[in-house]
Amino acid sequence: MTNRHPDNDPATGVTEATRRARGTAALAAITGASGAAVIDSLADIAPELGEWILDFAYGDVFARPGLDHATRELATIAALTASGHAAPQLEVHIGGALNVGCTPQAIIDIILQMAVYAGFPAALNGVAAARKVFAERDLLPLTGVDRS
Repeated sequence: MTNRHPDNDPATGVTEATRRARGTAALAAITGASGAAVIDSLADIAPELGEWILDFAYGDVFARPGLDHATRELATIAALTASGHAAPQLEVHIGGALNVGCTPQAIIDIILQMAVYAGFPAALNGVAAARKVFAERDLLPLTGVDRS
């Protein structure tokens, strides 16, 4: 069976190998070692899932032109917070957002925005994930925040 994905077209020079290379580069730029650890953790039970994450999520979506990594990470944090059941992934992406230049306060503001749309429990879970990541990076307490 031929993969008919539009980004897997040898005529344009885009192959599975180029998608994988783009995905691996984007994953490393955004998440560093934590993203690679997720992919590695799937090798013995669901290696295809790791490949899909690299090829599609990072190779096709995160590597697309149009939005910078910081904007994509904030959107991802919003979606994962709203889902309410993806704390490990949320922690990886909060770390990724910090890696690509998002401020801790911007991350908290995105999570707080989700209280309106996903409810207070989802926002509380998001804040708990942020607290864990921020504590690991010695970013607490958040200071200098304008609350006016």
